[in-house]
Amino acid sequence: MKIVVIGGTGLIGGKLVSMLAEQGHDAVAASPGTGVNAVTGEGLAEALAGASTVVDVSNAPSYEPQAVMEFFQTATRNLLDAEATAGVHHHVALSVVGTERMPDNGYFAAKVAQERLIEKSPVPYSIVHATQFYEFVRGIADAATVDGEVHIAPVRFQPIAGEEVAQAVGRVALGPPLRGRVEVGGPDQVWMDEFFREALAAWGDPREVVTDRQARYFGSVPGELTLVPGPGAILGKIRYRDWLPHNPAR
Repeated sequence: MKIVVIGGTGLIGGKLVSMLAEQGHDAVAASPGTGVNAVTGEGLAEALAGASTVVDVSNAPSYEPQAVMEFFQTATRNLLDAEATAGVHHHVALSVVGTERMPDNGYFAAKVAQERLIEKSPVPYSIVHATQFYEFVRGIADAATVDGEVHIAPVRFQPIAGEEVAQAVGRVALGPPLRGRVEVGGPDQVWMDEFFREALAAWGDPREVVTDRQARYFGSVPGELTLVPGPGAILGKIRYRDWLPHNPAR
């Protein structure tokens, strides 16, 4: 089966392409670096020729609200149009748990817009909602730092290893279109402030974690259950404390 992975050289895409290739599939890593640009349309027709499935795990180069909205809307429209022309049978998109629960978050709003375009397209689809990746935990702490203190809201948090996100996306891609969504999260649901307190201690990071009910998560204040999946979610098995020693650079 030919499967084109948009964003196939990135964090999740690279893992996914390797997994699919090991299973004997013709997995194509499509990104600007390989001559395929979903925003401009460059190389799309050639990459999608003969493809059965397209998996979009691409990400915007900027998180500025207008820029990220333009990226996801333009890239998704171009992809869906090219897929319809090429006769692609299944469009799979990676999105984020809680997109619909934070309307004032620019990135989440852009992902909601992307999903609406997918739902309206004639191409059969599946959408995978994932929680935050372990690989992004340090970036979350840095973004939450104010005057040397890490301000974190006391809300539920359920991060997951990028490897297990790629595995879940791969399973969905190899199955029939869901015409709906599936959620993926880590094995443990914890309080976010407590998680970061333990994580910084494990890193040997001297910053203090401050429990702050008004702390913003990339621009908006999350509710208690905003960032965690609901019942029936697919759960990973790798715990952060077991993942960290093998990924010290993260």
